[in-house]
Amino acid sequence: MSWTPPDKVIITGGRYVGGVGSFAEGLCSGLRELGVSAEVIAPSQLLSRIGELRSRRVLKILSTFGMLSVPFARRAIGIVHGVPLVPWRGWSKTVTDFICYKLTSYNPSARLVSVSDYIAAHMYSFYGIRVDAVVRNSIKPLFLEPCPDSEPRNYITYVGRLIPIKNVHRLLPAMRDVMNENSDLRACIIGNGPEEEYLRKMVENDARFEFRGDADDVTVRSYLRRTRVFVSGHPTEGFGITYAEALSQGCVLAMPASGGGIEIALSQVGNMVQLLPISLDHGQVVDVLRRAVKTTGCPVSMEDYSPRTIAAGYLDVDRRFYERQSYSAKVTAGIERFQP
Repeated sequence: MSWTPPDKVIITGGRYVGGVGSFAEGLCSGLRELGVSAEVIAPSQLLSRIGELRSRRVLKILSTFGMLSVPFARRAIGIVHGVPLVPWRGWSKTVTDFICYKLTSYNPSARLVSVSDYIAAHMYSFYGIRVDAVVRNSIKPLFLEPCPDSEPRNYITYVGRLIPIKNVHRLLPAMRDVMNENSDLRACIIGNGPEEEYLRKMVENDARFEFRGDADDVTVRSYLRRTRVFVSGHPTEGFGITYAEALSQGCVLAMPASGGGIEIALSQVGNMVQLLPISLDHGQVVDVLRRAVKTTGCPVSMEDYSPRTIAAGYLDVDRRFYERQSYSAKVTAGIERFQP
């Protein structure tokens, strides 16, 4: 019996805007482009849909919390979106993550996929678990549209949650130093989180800093098209959808020399991608930002990260898994047949 596409795909999303939530929305739209019915639900809804959870005609693509339902699932793919972050998540959640990954790796009807090779390496070194495939995250079609070059680029921009592990508090002083050397530059911080008030106080007397809070995709794209340098201080970013979005809009990317984001455009390292020291030493960060500001940006094609392409990647994982299962079943049947 040959592989056939699923009748339907169920995807579990996350709590936050961006990140896992953005991943789920993008994958859902890509599957629909391919003619496959898809739906995004909360992980807590899975057990109330036990029929679909057990059905081999329905493919389940599960976030970490969604993997707790894997013992009841058939035809499932668990997605690993990040590396262990004990200082931020705590040991209890880290152990829960480990249990979810182990449950998925032990289920013969499930496969484990990571969104970057960086995560895959950490999964093995930290948990001793090998992932079955790597499929990148997609960016929304809005960021794949042609980027006009008529607008002046005078922003240094950050987009993401304002939490300690993102290290925005360590980037702001370096951003201000570079802005002092370039009178046309401004800074834009898009996102919110527990550090927002602290960050605002750091620059409260500097009108060049704009805090935009949560913004819709159109607003984010508008700022990225006016951005000269996009910055990030997260040294263990699992992938970084915002990195791909920024590169697609012609921003020069200044990011730590680690994390899955480096994989997005390896050929651009030293040009459109400028690497910050992992230590985020102030003087070295300033030097990198100076180079980035002087680099002429241009849009980088992100067609490989379109929702349709990534959705096709997940269907290919499902197909290859089915073919291996069929082969294993035939070999096992043959062995049993010829047992004395």
